[in-house]
Amino acid sequence: MRDVIIKKLSEIEHTENITILHAVESGSRAWGFASPDSDYDVRFFYVRPKEYYLRLEKKRDVLECPISGDLDFNGWDIDKTLRLLHASNPTLFEWSSSPIVYKTTDFFNTFLLVIGDYFVARSGLWHYLSMAEGNYRKYLKGDMVQAKKYFYVIRPFLACRWILKRHTPPPMLFSELVETQIEPELRLAIDDLLKLKMSAPEIKEIPRIAPLNKFIERNLSTIRAQIEAMPETPQKDWEPLNALFLSALKWRESTHC
Repeated sequence: MRDVIIKKLSEIEHTENITILHAVESGSRAWGFASPDSDYDVRFFYVRPKEYYLRLEKKRDVLECPISGDLDFNGWDIDKTLRLLHASNPTLFEWSSSPIVYKTTDFFNTFLLVIGDYFVARSGLWHYLSMAEGNYRKYLKGDMVQAKKYFYVIRPFLACRWILKRHTPPPMLFSELVETQIEPELRLAIDDLLKLKMSAPEIKEIPRIAPLNKFIERNLSTIRAQIEAMPETPQKDWEPLNALFLSALKWRESTHC
């Protein structure tokens, strides 16, 4: 499948006249708990020729390819990427740290030198808390629940714990979050869930795990209170990102001579 994905990325570059700067796997495969029938969620950053950015009319800054089978491709233009970095977009940090990389470039290494300066703990916390609370309300209240939905609550919950303790973007791998952020007495229940998730189809339903639900409810409330007590973060400087944008355009020109 990796070869198929790399070939498709090359086709997208040719068809769209773009240069892909970094392409990765996102979602359950990158998190380390894919089911047998999980899709491949391929995400990438790209840059176009400089003339594209000098137009007066509004231009498209995302690429969304039609889903084909179990392949899903989605990309962000470099200008959108850098604006989202200025806003400390958590998804951008996830894509940038995915353990499954399909393509990368020298320019992306330069990007990584800048990205850490724009992580805002409070923004990341609100993002992951909203994800955990929303998924919990929607999917884990019934008597029977989809096993995979526990991970769409537990992972962002543990990401919040990571940020509160370390003030850095959380790792993509679920195993690393569990290893460092969960109480030992809950490890067995989570390990059992993980085995079930990785061996059963996506729709597998199980009885609600009451002790785990109580633990989630209690701790989500605690995290919300901690975030609300945090001060606002001053806005970050645009200039390093402006310089990085110009660097991306020059880099593309140099590689297309």
